[in-house]
Amino acid sequence: MLGESIEAVRIGLKEGEKEFGVKSGIIICGIRNISPEVSLKLADLTIQYKNKGVVGFDLAGVEENFPAKDHREAFYLIINNNINATIHAGEAFGPASIHQAIHYCNAHRIGHGTRLKEDKDLMNYVNDHRIPLEICLTSNWHTRSVRSLKYHPIRYYYDEGLRISLNTDNRLISDTTLTKEYALAHVLFGFYLNDFRRMTITAMKSAFLSYKTRKVMIQEIAEEFEQEFGLMPEYVETVHKRIKTNK
Repeated sequence: MLGESIEAVRIGLKEGEKEFGVKSGIIICGIRNISPEVSLKLADLTIQYKNKGVVGFDLAGVEENFPAKDHREAFYLIINNNINATIHAGEAFGPASIHQAIHYCNAHRIGHGTRLKEDKDLMNYVNDHRIPLEICLTSNWHTRSVRSLKYHPIRYYYDEGLRISLNTDNRLISDTTLTKEYALAHVLFGFYLNDFRRMTITAMKSAFLSYKTRKVMIQEIAEEFEQEFGLMPEYVETVHKRIKTNK
């Protein structure tokens, strides 16, 4: 039954790639407030579909009273099978949730992380280890993880050098698109084209793809920016150098 769901999604994504040229991968997601045994089954499913369309494992849902560490057996299975992991953390609960996601479950990326700024030492750890934050402006406002969008920490994180990417979280419930999210970032936080170029390349550096695939895609993105937007030659040269040195 679970396998049938994955197969259906795979077919849809393949058709989308064929028609629109959009490449994508599947991240199987456990839910905090559902039994950890279910997460373990989903982790096993993730392993079955590794290199068959599935690129990672996630944990989402209510943070308070449902700690990520309760699901650490599933993540132990994921990490020991060399699969990427991301966890929604620090959205509606404090930095302790992010700490658990990283140190108990070995998450490679953090979904949201809006409250990371409350623990500067942990924030420095996240920054030093280049653990990406998947920022979702509209969703964070809708879930009241920030009292107003103008108080969202995205600009602070960016200025501190944290690795961030802009995301929708969900398109249906929040009635948003990635284009709208970029527009919000521009209007509310003063991000401009060069910032968005950097964010896009940063996102690709953190994508759940092989290094060789990321390297090619980053090169293509940098060149497209240069052609379409007149990217400054010195910036392009810097990007190319970082690609070659794997930074």
